[in-house]
Amino acid sequence: MRVNGKQWHAPKKAFRPTKGLTSYEARVKLRADQAAMKAKEKEMKEEKEAERKARMEALKAKRAAKEEKERYEKIAEKMHKKRVERLKRKEKRNKLINS
Repeated sequence: MRVNGKQWHAPKKAFRPTKGLTSYEARVKLRADQAAMKAKEKEMKEEKEAERKARMEALKAKRAAKEEKERYEKIAEKMHKKRVERLKRKEKRNKLINS
């Protein structure tokens, strides 16, 4: 029971400074552990970001292929099939030359 009657307050403990009680070896070990943990976290974040970028690239490539296919289908409606095939080959050659 508290002397002053304020039982709703948490009981206090005596002030005992503990700042310089850890050994130098313990502090060095703690810092090394924290650095290793931080490096692992960074590696995991980079891995996750790389996976995300790979997914985004795959999605962009898929969308571009779909768009190109739709464009050729639209052209095929108007033109003869053989001419569309020639156009495709010509565009692929130009793409290879430009890249």
